Amino acid sequence: MKKMKNSLDIGNVCIRTKGRKAGEKVVVVGFEKGFALVQGAFGKQKKCNARHLFTTGKTIHVTKGEEERKIAQKLTEVEF
Repeated sequence: MKKMKNSLDIGNVCIRTKGRKAGEKVVVVGFEKGFALVQGAFGKQKKCNARHLFTTGKTIHVTKGEEERKIAQKLTEVEF
């Protein structure tokens, strides 16, 4: 059985599936050494294993160096 690749890109809206913040809606803002840098609506950017993210198919336009509060505002406007 072939494994499907998790296609993560910058701006993808995801849901965390593992850890104490499981169920949190986050957006991918970058990549660093095999980890995805994600930001939630209420916090700073954190590293997260890509295997612990479920992509929703929604995207947000995120630019490099954009302020965290602007990204959080865009994330709260996204509906599932």
